[in-house]
Amino acid sequence: METSTADTPDIAPKRIAIVSDAWHPQVNGVVRTLSTTVLHLRRLGHDVLPITPQHFRTVPCPSYPSIRLAVCARNGVARMLDDFRPHAIHIATEGPLGHAARHYCRLRRLPFTTSFHTQFPEYIRMRAPIPVSWTYHYLRHFHRKAERTLVPTATQRAKLVNRGFENLCLWARGVDLDIFKPDDPVVWTYPRPVAIYMGRVAVEKNIEAFLDLPEPASKVIIGDGPDLGRLRARYPNYHFLGPKFGRELARNLAAGDVFVFPSRTDTFGLVLLEAMACGLPVAAYPVQGPLDVLANGSTGILDEDLASAVKGALTLSRARCIAYAQHYSWEACTADFASYLAPIPATAGSARH
Repeated sequence: METSTADTPDIAPKRIAIVSDAWHPQVNGVVRTLSTTVLHLRRLGHDVLPITPQHFRTVPCPSYPSIRLAVCARNGVARMLDDFRPHAIHIATEGPLGHAARHYCRLRRLPFTTSFHTQFPEYIRMRAPIPVSWTYHYLRHFHRKAERTLVPTATQRAKLVNRGFENLCLWARGVDLDIFKPDDPVVWTYPRPVAIYMGRVAVEKNIEAFLDLPEPASKVIIGDGPDLGRLRARYPNYHFLGPKFGRELARNLAAGDVFVFPSRTDTFGLVLLEAMACGLPVAAYPVQGPLDVLANGSTGILDEDLASAVKGALTLSRARCIAYAQHYSWEACTADFASYLAPIPATAGSARH
């Protein structure tokens, strides 16, 4: 069964617990989405408690050491939730903290919501010979007790419905237009045109499809991740700038000519909005994420031939990209998020006592 805003109750809980295994200092779309949502929920007057790995002893995630996983967190999560007495609990990830919060809610018979941020089964399959169907079975079990599961795009929702997921709501993403704007670009001496990739530098992002393109003249890679050292060594003539943040990131984006998004596995692609807000047309494959976010032929070009997509995107209007991105408001996205939360009844479990 699918759920939309129209059939979701209009609620306004005041104390909101958001449980996430993805948090700072990680740099990725999930962390940006959740931390920005927390910021805007607080601006709306809510008291928000993020329960994250920062509160616990952690160990590095196998094959991805920059991600830290909480250990022995069940009692700590329960104490934090008991002390906070939330009006609503949202479980954002399916890791150790997500499981601890789910156990807490199930034990006390409290309603909760979840969200689906990444194509985790496909990412796991790239690193280990684990069938995608097994991982989806695990995720379906994790999410099926939630009142609602929030997904970023219609394409993602359709895929999950086909895999037996239920109670799905669309929760889009926004862009911070105070940061991501075309003003004051950095000055580069790289030969033009300059193509930019920005995001996590990891195998699931398919970055080599961009780096192996014969065009354009210069390629810039912004970001960090487990594959950064390997790709720097393999492609010594390209410009690996490492991670950038805030206005520095926006100024670097604004200095390019086209944004290339080679991923085939993203659920949304927040970087697409950020690049367009800085005036960059996008070249991408016609897959989930770009299909939902871009206006093909206007703000980007979708093509199975990525080189053709780059060529076409270079002819598009930067002004049109900026105007298009300005329609994506974090305020509206956050209001949708709040409306989807499942209020905890005053008489339920120790979360409200």
